[in-house]
Amino acid sequence: MPKIIFITPDGIRHEVDVENGYSVMEAAINNNIDGIVAECGGACACATCHSYIDEAWLDKVGEMDDMEDSMLDAAYERKDNSRLTCQIEVSDDLDGLIVHVAENDN
Repeated sequence: MPKIIFITPDGIRHEVDVENGYSVMEAAINNNIDGIVAECGGACACATCHSYIDEAWLDKVGEMDDMEDSMLDAAYERKDNSRLTCQIEVSDDLDGLIVHVAENDN
């Protein structure tokens, strides 16, 4: 089972085991990770699951599509490594993924 590492804005590190097929957002919600709000429930219709993917993992999480790119325009402090966690599916290839949670409740 892949392990995802979430680092919340206050610097707290959370390591969680996640079943393949879940989204990174679902992993955060299921493990009570602060900062992942997920108002739309994973429909790529808000930016409240916005996070920063560790640079070493950007090539492994896949490309974002146009819809995600448009939604990220509404995100607070978008960066080059910004992604919506609802759009990243967990697989064995993401074991050890590091996700820095953005300030999503502003």
